Amino acid sequence: MPTALMSVYDKTGLEHLARGLRGLGWTLISSGGTSRALAGWGIEHGSVESVTGSPEMLGGRVKTLHPRIHGGILADRSQPSHRDDLEANGIAPIDLVVCNLYPFRSDPSVEMIDIGGPTMVRAAAKNHAHVGVVVDPGEYGPVLDELRREGGLSAGTRQRLARAGVRKPRHLAPIDRWSE
Repeated sequence: MPTALMSVYDKTGLEHLARGLRGLGWTLISSGGTSRALAGWGIEHGSVESVTGSPEMLGGRVKTLHPRIHGGILADRSQPSHRDDLEANGIAPIDLVVCNLYPFRSDPSVEMIDIGGPTMVRAAAKNHAHVGVVVDPGEYGPVLDELRREGGLSAGTRQRLARAGVRKPRHLAPIDRWSE
């Protein structure tokens, strides 16, 4: 069963995407506010904590920064040694990362500086041969359509999504001052 990791600030269209993925038999995992939103919509999903075996800690600063998350994203499935490492460490592959980041408009609180999200996006983009990454809610419909039609995302779609994921997001303004 394919797995999607969902961790989004902007929840626009998320319910539709999550229901669509579940309808296709996907397993969903999420943390924090995304998990609360999915639960509120009655959408079955697992928590990041259930995957990592570690609680969210340091006031939410550490959730997804764990080998069971990043190993699942970064594993090159064409490499027998990577597949062996996954199996030896009880790590399930992650097939789709759905993540968008907190917007910095001006004077961002240091607590709004996302570390796990950019790391997941970059990891998925690096491994786009095996993992899709969606950072724009406007892509949810096309991604679901392709999954329904083709049963998976094409190499071209994964590459296009990876490129979009690593570009500087339009909504991130330069940080010129810091505040608490």
